[in-house]
Amino acid sequence: MTVELRSDNAASVSPAIMEAMAAVNSGSALAYGGDEVTAALENRVREVFEHPTARVFPVLSGTAANALSLSALTPPWGSVVCHETAHILSSEGGATSYLSGGAVMTGVAGEGYKMAPEALQAHLDGVRWGDPHHSQPAVLSLTSPSDYGTVYSVAEISELTGIAKTRDLRVHLDGARFANAVVATGAAPADLTWRAGVDVLSLGATKNGALSAEAIVCFTDAPADELVYRTKRSGHVTSKMRYQSAQLLAYLSDDLWLHNARNANERMAELAAGLRTAGVRITNSVDANLAWVDLPEEAADRLEAAGVLFYRLGGQVRFVTSWQTTSEDVGTVLSHLEAADPS
Repeated sequence: MTVELRSDNAASVSPAIMEAMAAVNSGSALAYGGDEVTAALENRVREVFEHPTARVFPVLSGTAANALSLSALTPPWGSVVCHETAHILSSEGGATSYLSGGAVMTGVAGEGYKMAPEALQAHLDGVRWGDPHHSQPAVLSLTSPSDYGTVYSVAEISELTGIAKTRDLRVHLDGARFANAVVATGAAPADLTWRAGVDVLSLGATKNGALSAEAIVCFTDAPADELVYRTKRSGHVTSKMRYQSAQLLAYLSDDLWLHNARNANERMAELAAGLRTAGVRITNSVDANLAWVDLPEEAADRLEAAGVLFYRLGGQVRFVTSWQTTSEDVGTVLSHLEAADPS
């Protein structure tokens, strides 16, 4: 039996989303987002986020969602302020700099893989504002959950955005696993975004059951007006957009996105509890569906030999649960871990 814990990207597509694509796979529809499904998606986004004028742009990848969002929020001479471990800084190949025409990324520290308010304040206080020799901070970008599984509370987001707004920075939220953050905090999507000062959200879906669909959600008009053109120039205004929109509409309907994320979070909570019982050290705060652990090489080797799939990154093992992970999967991992215990 194989147990998939490498990434939620490796999971299959949620049946409800496959059914939604099949349902729109008849007849014809206007191309490039001029279809009824895309219009229905925007209405659904406005309902979910309790924002009557929110605008949505389906794109094909999380990197595109982040880089295009940020390109619409910063001028070429600007900088994007993010945590020093942020995905946009470490893992997206300079996509934001490329699509924005040159904006630079600046990492700011903070424990628990979350930006510290005092570090953000110190960074902004140290900027040579108005000096053309130096990039001018234009955007604060937060990631929740972080790549290390930690989640910002509403209060934490609000405090950071409050500091950013004193310098007229716009705010972006990388929500590749946003549904997991909503489930983890129990907060309304609106409270974690625009009510807390977020201007643009990269709303992930692929990690949580979609086939190949992410969305940029704008809560203010200025970046949305730019994205009309930026999405086209970058090749993300797809001709048969109704298939992406159908995925996202199904994702946000009947709480599918929250149901899927809740399963991922709960299975990780089970796994984390079992790991701790087995004496395995977990090095992150397991707020959502990721765990980083210190696992002896011999134990890791034997888990792999038993069919447990995971990544070894930076001397640690990373486990990621998904919408399709079962309690049986977790039990299998823990039973093999006990068998792999060198003691």
